[in-house]
Amino acid sequence: MRPRMMVMLVAASLLTCAGVRAADDAAPTPSPPPVAEAPPAAPVPPAASKEQAKEPSPPPSVTVIGARDAHGILGRDVRSSANEDMGRIVDVIVDRDGKVRAAVIDFGGFLGVGSRKIVVDWNALRFAGVSSKSDSITLDLNKQQVSAAPEYKEDTPLIVLGAAGNLHPWDYEH
Repeated sequence: MRPRMMVMLVAASLLTCAGVRAADDAAPTPSPPPVAEAPPAAPVPPAASKEQAKEPSPPPSVTVIGARDAHGILGRDVRSSANEDMGRIVDVIVDRDGKVRAAVIDFGGFLGVGSRKIVVDWNALRFAGVSSKSDSITLDLNKQQVSAAPEYKEDTPLIVLGAAGNLHPWDYEH
């Protein structure tokens, strides 16, 4: 019953509109009264939509780095120059300017038990022989030096272990 009612309402609306249209066609159209010419107004620019107001963004720059020239380092093994196991890189520390300053190494322990995190200066790491995921990164420190390093704890001041003459302090206290 409901669809039948809708059809009747639509039909009645159409008939009413047709009748009004026929009456409009039969009535003479009055001519508009003469209007005094106004001086030309200054052109008003059309309102710009948000899409028109935005200029398209320039295309991003693109750099292609060869697969042999760049590798991820998180989880990568770290070894001393004497080929001692120094752990693996678990994080990278950057300063406020975005400059890489240090690496966090998970050092010691066996299968993650008894290990601790230490921070080493970025300049103490050597990436020269790294050409595949299985290659390790070389650290310019020995196992004894790294064993003596304090443990890294988040949200505390960092004590960064660096190779002799390579460590530069961060000055962000002002």
